[in-house]
Amino acid sequence: MFKRIYRKKILLCLIVFFALFLIYLLPTKTEELKIKEELLYVDSEVKTSDIFLLDSNNYLANTKIVTKKDNIEEKAKELIEALIIDGSMQDSIPSGFKAVIPSGTKIRSISIADTIMKVDLTKDFLNTDIKNEERVVEALTYTLTGLDGIKGIMIFIEGEILSQLPQTRIILPSTLDRGYGINKEYNITSPKNITKTTIYYISNFNDTEYYVPVTKVNNDERSKIEIIIDELSSSNVYKTNLMSYLNDNTEILSSNQIDDELVVNFNSAIFNDINTKEILEEVIYTISMSISDNYDVNSIVFNVDDEEIYKSVLKTLE
Repeated sequence: MFKRIYRKKILLCLIVFFALFLIYLLPTKTEELKIKEELLYVDSEVKTSDIFLLDSNNYLANTKIVTKKDNIEEKAKELIEALIIDGSMQDSIPSGFKAVIPSGTKIRSISIADTIMKVDLTKDFLNTDIKNEERVVEALTYTLTGLDGIKGIMIFIEGEILSQLPQTRIILPSTLDRGYGINKEYNITSPKNITKTTIYYISNFNDTEYYVPVTKVNNDERSKIEIIIDELSSSNVYKTNLMSYLNDNTEILSSNQIDDELVVNFNSAIFNDINTKEILEEVIYTISMSISDNYDVNSIVFNVDDEEIYKSVLKTLE
């Protein structure tokens, strides 16, 4: 009898010991699981890149897609594939947007010399309808010049530089940059003193806002910053599918470029709330992106009645 009781006590002690051992181990296992979850989260971090795709109003619009590559040439390949109709990156295109480069286009090579990216494509690149022929070039130019350190591109078709579009007969410069323009609107009264000013507006799809650049080609003799603010504050904007949140009464009191910084002095109409001295984020973005495409500056200072309110950094200093 005593042996039986003794055995029971030993068994009970072993059970208690085993239970305590498990409790001791569990925090370690839980900690390991947490570490694994954190590592998985870091590895799956989403990276996006800017791309210019056709929206539902047939404008080339600035949107983003998920890209996986860090190497600039590899990232450029991903972006070009997303621009190709039925390309390998079609699943990455956001709802409401579509590719513009003709189906079947293949990338033969990509190389970089200083700040210029050379892209060699197959002749399928030219198989587009006449109304979108120039948009194909604009989309490629604006998308690739959005990559860090790339200021211009050269387009080659099976080894030969693309110097003229076959259908519209438009002559292309050997090196294309954002000065070429995008979504162009023409209002020319004279062949002399023609200027191009690119202005970013806001558009909307399924309650999601995005930005659309439009290049105004005209004979306007005003400074580009004056044209930008006048266009963004004009009530005529609302007659199109494009919008601006800049108050109609906004005026530039003065502007001055000092080295790589543009200082613009506005009247108080630019404020969303004059008491808090707040400027709408959308207003800052449309003005800043417009300036970035028209001025070689790294930052813009928003002054109101000579008081600095906000500073927008446009580019990373080299």
